[in-house]
Amino acid sequence: MEQDEIPVMLSGYKLTVVEPPCPKTKEADDGREVVVVNREGVTQFVVAVFAKLRPVPGRRSRKGAEVRVTLETDPGDGFGEGSEVELISPRVRAYQMGSGENMRSGLSFKASGLTPVGVPAPQPRPDHK
Repeated sequence: MEQDEIPVMLSGYKLTVVEPPCPKTKEADDGREVVVVNREGVTQFVVAVFAKLRPVPGRRSRKGAEVRVTLETDPGDGFGEGSEVELISPRVRAYQMGSGENMRSGLSFKASGLTPVGVPAPQPRPDHK
């Protein structure tokens, strides 16, 4: 995790895939769409999920929000629209780009990966020396 990333606690939320994972792309200077990779050259993925607070007896259900999340690894198959998922190591970062009237700011969401609900998240292997 980078210093400017803040861990996100999503317990109590139901995450439903609304756009299945696919490689993340951006527009290059020449106008072409190129696949986004990290510093090590690993392809980044993006998934859109609908996050909604799980109902609590006696409380009115709140509206949810669609969130686009960058995934650091290929999540593999099986995450079609409507799948209920959990994010592995979710975090958020505030950003600000541009200047003057072209200033854009917001929050970007990132996770190490994606797992179906009810399947334990993979644990990092301890280093054996």
